[in-house]
Amino acid sequence: MTNTRKKLGFLDQYLTLWIFLAMAIGVLIGFLIPESSGFINSFSSGTTNIPLALGLILMMYPPLTKVRFEKIPIVLGNLKLLFISFFITWIIGPFLMFTLAIFFLKDYPEYMTGLILIGIAPCIAMVIVWNELAEGNREYVAGLVGINSLLQVCFFSLYAYFYLEIMLPLFGITGLPIDITIVEIAKTVGIYLGIPFAAAVMSRIVLTKVKGQDWFNSKFIPFISPITLIALLFTIVVMFSLKGQLIVQIPMDVLRIAIPLVIFFAIMFTLTFFVAKRAGANYAENAAISFTATGNNFELAIAVAIGVFGINSGQAFAGVIGPLVEVPVLILLVKLAFWLKKKVYNGKHQAA
Repeated sequence: MTNTRKKLGFLDQYLTLWIFLAMAIGVLIGFLIPESSGFINSFSSGTTNIPLALGLILMMYPPLTKVRFEKIPIVLGNLKLLFISFFITWIIGPFLMFTLAIFFLKDYPEYMTGLILIGIAPCIAMVIVWNELAEGNREYVAGLVGINSLLQVCFFSLYAYFYLEIMLPLFGITGLPIDITIVEIAKTVGIYLGIPFAAAVMSRIVLTKVKGQDWFNSKFIPFISPITLIALLFTIVVMFSLKGQLIVQIPMDVLRIAIPLVIFFAIMFTLTFFVAKRAGANYAENAAISFTATGNNFELAIAVAIGVFGINSGQAFAGVIGPLVEVPVLILLVKLAFWLKKKVYNGKHQAA
């Protein structure tokens, strides 16, 4: 392992800046050209906006293509760590976000439900970046991402229905404008996650067979990687162009959504790191497990929010704020990981 820490690429390093710029451009379009919203909505079929659907599908394709599903068996070797990872990621994480959403955003039901959607979607994209920066175990994180990808395809719609339609009333929150069925959520997940998932699997199978693994990793993956950011920024521009008249409300709304997200990231990382350490994980495994549990799949949350609640919804707005908050916070957590490595692991990488 080299002592030189990996750095974010140019596009990823300034992701927060790009998101701010996209928001500003969108707001200016909506404010200066009020008729733009009608033009955007004209490209729709039923409740689906065609350009946005294509953008959201493209957003999901590159990260799924990077997943080496053949590495999944590697994480099955240590069942104790595997159980810890999935218990924290799929049980504690969603419930923690659910609790924070109710506590901070009960008076803002659309933002609250948007935050809940974020909480039930573990990260399958940027986690690979955070793991690289923190010098975590690549194969381990690939395995976790691979399994989480499969679980999201199979269970995201069930989780969404459970938390939005069953859990909210149990916590005394009723009368929210939520009228969805599990079939509607499953359909949305099938479009925005199932299509890019199938395309990613086929791309990996066909292209590695035709061109080879080295070409696929060194040429194809770098070529398609920027598509995620481009599609994300396109989505943000379009969404905020529909909110140009609400410019005055945006700063406080961003802050309201950001606070519970920051608390979520901090709790999830520290909790997972110390639990995994106690369970015997070496540093490289711990970094992979901790960042997998901490990050969220904002691309999927945005896609589902738009597909189920609409492009103008507060749920979709909350999803867009997600990566704006995640990037700077997770960069700080990478620094925290190295500090904990010195304090908890005595500076030893302890690679498996």
